[in-house]
Amino acid sequence: MIVVITPTTPQNLTATRLSLADYRVLSEHSPERHEYRDGEVIVMPGGSEVHSAIMSNLLIYLGFLLRDTDFRLYGSDLRIWIPAFQCGTYADLMVIAGEPELNGDRNDEVLNPLLIVEVLSPSTEAYDRGEKFKKYRSLTSFCEYLLISQTEPYIEQFYNRDSAGRDRWQWQDYTTLDHVLTLHSLNVEVPLTEICCSGV
Repeated sequence: MIVVITPTTPQNLTATRLSLADYRVLSEHSPERHEYRDGEVIVMPGGSEVHSAIMSNLLIYLGFLLRDTDFRLYGSDLRIWIPAFQCGTYADLMVIAGEPELNGDRNDEVLNPLLIVEVLSPSTEAYDRGEKFKKYRSLTSFCEYLLISQTEPYIEQFYNRDSAGRDRWQWQDYTTLDHVLTLHSLNVEVPLTEICCSGV
C-alpha cells in the first residue's frame, strides 16, 4: 500500500516508500500536486484566493518586465528536481536564466531556477523557511528567494551575493506598500503595490 502524507500528517507516521518511477506516474495522472522527498510522497495543499491573486499579480508584472530578456518565468506547474536531496517539488513561481536545464529526458522537471518565490501559508510556512530553503540552496543556479505573506504587506528577500555559489545570503524585508522590491538576480524593481492584494 502507498501512503501519501500531507504536511499536517503526524511526524511519527511511517510512510511506505514510493519509487521515483511510481511517483512520476502518480504526478502525471493525479489532479493534485505531490512533492517527492526521497521516497515519501506529500500532497501539496491548494492555495487560497489571496494566494492565487498575489501570484497572478507577480506573474503579470514580472512577465511585462522580462518580456524582452533571456529570463523565463514559470508558475507552479513545473517541478523543480533537487538531486542532492532526491526531491521533486513545486515553487509558486520561479525564473530561469536562459534555457531551462531539464532533468535527463524529463520535460516536466528543471534543475536551474535562478529566482524562487513562495507565498506563505500556515501549513507550509515552516517548511518553506527551513528545510525547503535548505534544499533549494543546493542548486548552484539558485541565488534569490522571496517569501510573501498572505495576511499583510510583508516580503522577505534572501539574496546570495557570492557569484561562486557559496552560502553567503543577505536578508532584507519589505514591510509597507510604499516599498519597492529590488530583484537583484533580474535587475528589476517591483513596487509592493503591484504584488499585494487590496486590503492585505
